[in-house]
Amino acid sequence: MSGWLEAKNILALRLDNMGDVIMLGPALRAVKETSPQAHLTLLASPAGAAAAPLLPWVDKVISWRSIWQDVGGRMAFAPQRERELLSLLAEQAFDAALIFTSFSQTPHTPGYVCYLAGIPLRAGESREFGGSTLSTELQGAPTEMHQVERNLRLVEHLGFVCRDRKLTIALSESDRLSATSLLQEHGLDPQEPFILLHPGASAKARRYPATKYGAVADLLTRQGWPVLVTGVEREAELIAQVKQCAPEAHFLLGKTTVAEYAALIERAALVICNNTLPLHLADALGTPVVVLYSGTDYEEQWRPRVTPNRLLRRPTPCHPCYLFECPIGLPCLDIAPEEVVSAAVELLSSVRERALSAISRRK
Repeated sequence: MSGWLEAKNILALRLDNMGDVIMLGPALRAVKETSPQAHLTLLASPAGAAAAPLLPWVDKVISWRSIWQDVGGRMAFAPQRERELLSLLAEQAFDAALIFTSFSQTPHTPGYVCYLAGIPLRAGESREFGGSTLSTELQGAPTEMHQVERNLRLVEHLGFVCRDRKLTIALSESDRLSATSLLQEHGLDPQEPFILLHPGASAKARRYPATKYGAVADLLTRQGWPVLVTGVEREAELIAQVKQCAPEAHFLLGKTTVAEYAALIERAALVICNNTLPLHLADALGTPVVVLYSGTDYEEQWRPRVTPNRLLRRPTPCHPCYLFECPIGLPCLDIAPEEVVSAAVELLSSVRERALSAISRRK
C-alpha cells in the first residue's frame, strides 16, 4: 500500500455515535504507533466529537453533521453546506483519509467527498461498486465481525501494525476527581462500591423497558446495593419512570462530560445497560457489565470483548432486525427484572472469586 506509512497528515472519518468513536481507539492507536510522525485528525459527528478527548491518539477534531449519515431525511436540503465541507477539508491539505464504516454503511460517498477535497489516498471497506472513489478498497468483511476488528482490519491492510487490540481510553486525574465529587453530590460514598444503571439508548428498539429497569434498581437497593441511575437530558422521561419504581436509588441526569461519565463507570462495581455507550466504556475500563442486548444486531458486532460480562436476550426469529423501533413489543427483551438482578449478582460474585484467587496465587 505505497504511501500510507509515509502519510504525514491523515484524516480519519467516523460520523456516528460516541460508542462508535470509542471503538476506533485500537485502530487509531495502531496508526499513531506505526507512524508517530503523522498528524491525525478525526472528522466526527457532534455527538461523536464529544468522545474524542478520550482517545489520546487524535491530534485534532472536526465536528460535522454529514448528509450521508442523516437517518430519516431530517437534515434540510442545503447543498451549500456540503460545499463548505469540501472547502474545509481542502484547506487542511490531507494526504490520506481512513474511512471507517459499519457493516451496513458505504465508504463511497465520503470517499467521493475526500476525492473532491483533493485527498490522494482514500481507504475504506465495501461490498459495492464505487468506481475509483477509493484509492484502496478492502472487500467487505463478514457482517458478524466485531466493529473494533473491522476498524483494525482496514488499517492493518494498509500496513499499520496493531500491538494491542483492546479498547483503551485516557482519563485524567481531574476527570476522576470530578467523578468523586459527583458521587458525593448525589448521596453516594465514593469509597463504597455501587452499581451504575443506564436505561437509555439512541434507538428505542435497543431499550429494555424503563419500568423494568426501575424494578431492577428497586431489587438491587433492597439487597443493599447503592444504585446510580444515569441519563442525558433528552432521557429525562425514562429516568422519571425508573425513579417512580425505585425511589431509593440515586439519579444523575446530564451534568457530566463524556470523560467524567467514563470515570464514574471506572469507579462502579458493575454497569447494567443496553447496547449503547456505557457497554463500550465498561469494556475499555475493565468494569463488569450486564447488557440487555436487544435483537437488533448480532452480539458479535458490538459486545464487550475483554471485561467480564453477561449478555441477556431472548431468541426471536426476527433477529437481527436492525430496526430503530420495534413494531411487535420487544419480545427479545422480555426478561424478568429478577433474572437481570440474578445475572448481576452472579457476575459480581464471579469477579470477586477470580480476584481472590489471583491474590492467593501471588502469595
